[in-house]
Amino acid sequence: MSSLSPADWLPLASYCFVMSGTPGPNNVLLASSGANFGYRRALPLILGIQAGGALLTLLTCLGLGSWFSAFPVLHQILRVSGAIYLIWLAWKLSTLSVAEAAQPMTLMQALMFQAFNPKSWVKAITLASVFMPVGMNVTIGALLVTGTAVIVGLPVSSTWALFGVAIRRFLQDPLKRRIFNLSMGGTLVLLALSFLR
Repeated sequence: MSSLSPADWLPLASYCFVMSGTPGPNNVLLASSGANFGYRRALPLILGIQAGGALLTLLTCLGLGSWFSAFPVLHQILRVSGAIYLIWLAWKLSTLSVAEAAQPMTLMQALMFQAFNPKSWVKAITLASVFMPVGMNVTIGALLVTGTAVIVGLPVSSTWALFGVAIRRFLQDPLKRRIFNLSMGGTLVLLALSFLR
């Protein structure tokens, strides 16, 4: 295709919606941040996830993805480093007390996390290899694909954070908040282990 027609855009947007909406490290962090800090303080996380994902997608569409084909060991390095980082985040989340709930993830931390998030890489590589418009200028195509990912991903990320906000009132009891944080930490550990399979 030399342009991105509505018929071509719908599968691209649908893929972005599914990848952004299904449970993964970003969405666990978003729900946890919404529950622990509220929506306004979760905004840097939301924006950082989108900025980091956009940067990965853009660079991958512009040719970075070919490195994964040329050097398959990069997949293994990404899986292991991503799993280690997720386990570290799980420990931080699991040991978070109500008194410590004053330090949500910053925009830059969320942006940098995408480099260690295997799900973000899978999404970026698939967008570059399956959805890049054929016959279109590579830069324009990369910007269209990346823009679509952000347009679809931003409200989905907000929804996960708002889900956390919605359950926040049930977590006023320190014991319930502790159980919630432990369960979110446990979920991150399970995701980390799934990356090592």
